[in-house]
Amino acid sequence: MGFQVMDFLRRALGKGQPVKTEKETESMEAPNISQQGLSFLVGKGSHVGKKRKLNEDAFFTLECTFKQKDEVMPFGLFIIADGMGGHQAGDVASALATRIVAHSLIHQVYLPFLREEEKGSSRHPVNEALVEALDEASLAVYEAVPDAGTTLTAALIVGNHAYIGHVGDSRAYLVTEKGLQQITQDHSLVARLVELGQATPEEAMTHPQRNLLYRALGREGGMEVDTYFQSLPPGSQLLLCSDGLWGAVPETEMAAIIATAPSPQVACDKLIRAAITHGGDDNITAILVAMTE
Repeated sequence: MGFQVMDFLRRALGKGQPVKTEKETESMEAPNISQQGLSFLVGKGSHVGKKRKLNEDAFFTLECTFKQKDEVMPFGLFIIADGMGGHQAGDVASALATRIVAHSLIHQVYLPFLREEEKGSSRHPVNEALVEALDEASLAVYEAVPDAGTTLTAALIVGNHAYIGHVGDSRAYLVTEKGLQQITQDHSLVARLVELGQATPEEAMTHPQRNLLYRALGREGGMEVDTYFQSLPPGSQLLLCSDGLWGAVPETEMAAIIATAPSPQVACDKLIRAAITHGGDDNITAILVAMTE
């Protein structure tokens, strides 16, 4: 009865359409406002650990999503660096290298992408841009803090593709339902021993020279940059981490933590806590990018 009175008053006063009953309102079809296409969720975190007084790790994340016509395309830049030098400014080296690589890649790749520059124009090939960015950062670190150095692993994600530039022993992993697959190759003496069959991966974890690198940013002379291309199917994840994580937590445990975590951020928090539980001997940093659809 109440709704009939309200309808009469609205019509009489010219206030629009008749009021719909609660049942009629619930039956109305809700508009579809869900995002279609690829996207990603990001978790990140860093901790000084239990035995270091200074956190010499640095990281950078940039994430955005473009809607072009009927296509949604994610774009992201993720960098992780582990400084070396202690009182000789390892933290300065990692922070400086991270900023310079981010600045270079934003100008060489990200801004042209925003301007929708066509192929054959001034857009830089991604692999070349990665190499130039890490070379520029290496020179800057050498000039600013010549007694220090840093590892650096940078990942550019465009759509479901990751372009990775790498120097040192921070790592990039592809995470799927099958577990962790290491993408990058460590530039350490112990990794070379494992590659040559002179040590096992288990022996490498406790080897007294496991922290010695033969390639890092900030050293005098030329430097070779490794580049990788990795497809990221929906449901997969990309993990970037310093050796404070992978050197403390077994890969099977890392995979289990990521698989059971409700979000990338929760996974990163749990990974860092696991590294601390395993001793926390080094600084610990992780970035986890989960591809969604």
